[in-house]
Amino acid sequence: MTADLAPAAEQERAAYPVNLGYTLMTASAAALGGLMFGFDIAIITGAGPFIQEAFDLDALGFGWAFSSLLFGCIFGAAFAGAIVDRIGRKALMLLVAVLFALTTLATGAAGSFDQFITARFLGGLAVGAASLVVPMYVSEITPAPLRGRMGALYQMAIVTGILGSYLVNYLLRDTGPDAWRYMFYTGVIPALIYLAVLLLVPESPRFLIRQGKEAAARRVLERIGGAGTEAALEAVRASLRVDSGTWRDLAGAHVRAPLRLSFFLAILIHLSGINTIIEYAPTIFRSAGFTLDAALFSTFVVGIANFAFTLVSFQVIDRFGRRPLYIIGSAGMMISLICLAGAAVTGNFHGMMVLVLIVLYLFFFASCIGPVFWTLLPEIFPNGLRGKAMTVPVLTQWGANALVVLFFPAIFHALGEAVTFLLLAGACLAQLLFVIRALPETRNRTLEEISAAWADERRAPG
Repeated sequence: MTADLAPAAEQERAAYPVNLGYTLMTASAAALGGLMFGFDIAIITGAGPFIQEAFDLDALGFGWAFSSLLFGCIFGAAFAGAIVDRIGRKALMLLVAVLFALTTLATGAAGSFDQFITARFLGGLAVGAASLVVPMYVSEITPAPLRGRMGALYQMAIVTGILGSYLVNYLLRDTGPDAWRYMFYTGVIPALIYLAVLLLVPESPRFLIRQGKEAAARRVLERIGGAGTEAALEAVRASLRVDSGTWRDLAGAHVRAPLRLSFFLAILIHLSGINTIIEYAPTIFRSAGFTLDAALFSTFVVGIANFAFTLVSFQVIDRFGRRPLYIIGSAGMMISLICLAGAAVTGNFHGMMVLVLIVLYLFFFASCIGPVFWTLLPEIFPNGLRGKAMTVPVLTQWGANALVVLFFPAIFHALGEAVTFLLLAGACLAQLLFVIRALPETRNRTLEEISAAWADERRAPG
């Protein structure tokens, strides 16, 4: 297996100077979908104890309160994959923004646990759709030399939403038994901001070319880069001639390898424990002897660390590449989890030790794995099939996420801290070995070059 994809067309790239300001504005506006993604995923962390008391939940009911959104994400991703190539990237993002706003209000207003679960599930439709369309749009709007950093904007938006939800949770913790309602209501603010900024972004030029709107695509490409517009147009046209864009095309030999790669990465990223750390941080801290106030404050510290470490990814993702970061991140997460298990075995699972090790785990995820995962997914699929192909890993990662989050409380209480963290460490080891074996390097390659490399069976990895 070779770790590198096809060599870049350096002359073409040199002739394609980037309008950094416009590219950054466009990618940032779209990436704000990740803000709502992170907010909706993490707001439950602080609301959870209040919801458990309000609805008198057992361990499985508590897990269902957390995971219901994630099961909605599965259907949202499937829905997005079915329509994103019909209505376009921008129209779908606008629909997602409206759904974000409505469902966060409905969740806060829920009068029963069934209503709460229904609202969270519907909110998951928006999160799932955003997780497919936003990385795709950012990847398609961004020239190759900037795609890693612009892709990392989505992960940055996610962790910003997580941090914001942690802050909201901490500030509203003493507002009474309805504190959880106020926590969810605040989500309408970022949803409306996202809706407003989306009105400023153009449609993806690759989607426009697919729709035969080359004049509109040319205008977008000229604003992004200018000099290489005609070369970029021809490269996209050529890549679209390879596939008709039907579901049947997913069985093609040039698509099977990236589908297989994305499928296993999507499972392993959640089996390695990131969402259990993000969503159940207060539960973990309380098991380590923290009071509720201290647990929520420590969770806010975790959010700050997650945000700060994601900034590191901007400096390294286009400098060192996707593959080295995935290897380093997997190894670091595994070591951190083994240390957490060791702390539990030796009776040191309490206080600052637990907080430091969780922050160390987040360092390796936030600076390496998270940004690379969401940047890599849309990179590895052909232009004509990107929307449909993205459905496979996005659905898979939401399914794995939902199951892990649903059963984590029961496993954590039944098996204890040591065994639970060792299981997560084992998943990190599996991720490390798989990445060494199967992950190619896509840094500084155009989307069309990456597609061509998979089609060349002599060079295609995996």
